[in-house]
Amino acid sequence: MNAQCTHEYFFLSMTMLGFPVVLVSVFCLSSGAALADIPSFDCRKTKNGSIEEIICKDEELAKLDQKLSEAYAAASRKAVNEHPPVLKAEQRGWVKGRNDCWKSEDQHKCVEDSYQLRIAELQARYRLVASNGPFFYACNSDSKYEIVTTFFQTDPPTLIAERGDQVSLMYLQPSASGSKYQGRNESLWEHKGEALITWGYGSSAVRCIRKSEAHAQSR
Repeated sequence: MNAQCTHEYFFLSMTMLGFPVVLVSVFCLSSGAALADIPSFDCRKTKNGSIEEIICKDEELAKLDQKLSEAYAAASRKAVNEHPPVLKAEQRGWVKGRNDCWKSEDQHKCVEDSYQLRIAELQARYRLVASNGPFFYACNSDSKYEIVTTFFQTDPPTLIAERGDQVSLMYLQPSASGSKYQGRNESLWEHKGEALITWGYGSSAVRCIRKSEAHAQSR
């Protein structure tokens, strides 16, 4: 007898005995919730003390692993014609980095942050969530120095900035004013249509204005 039939039989039996139906509904929902908290990998094969064992024992981290698995599957479908094929290699590198969280003083926080940033990265790079843009910035009063940005409704929020054939993914950072995004070697700090943008390691920030605002100021 499968799980659904077992529940139905239990429902009929309990109803005949006069028990509240709500008890059966709670039982079924609880079973479904338990299944949702299982990570995407086989917890029976994890090693003692490993990061994967920590994930298996933590409901929140298990849910994040499932969410990443779904995002990765969606990204894989979009990357089927990607050349060169980098998604699988990047994911293997990410797993290695996540597993290095055993070195962290706060392993849970390290793993949680690792998942959230990777999920947001996949959602932004492969356009899996809603976005705003693109927006065009003219920098240093030079129309040829243009940076194009698209903002994504990820958690944490992200943007993808493009300058020529260079692309940078940036994450929203805490800021006292405006919106500040930080990438590997690039940053964008925007306030009321103006932005300070740093592009490249060791580079100085340049003042940039959104094209519509730049056009209005030039009149």
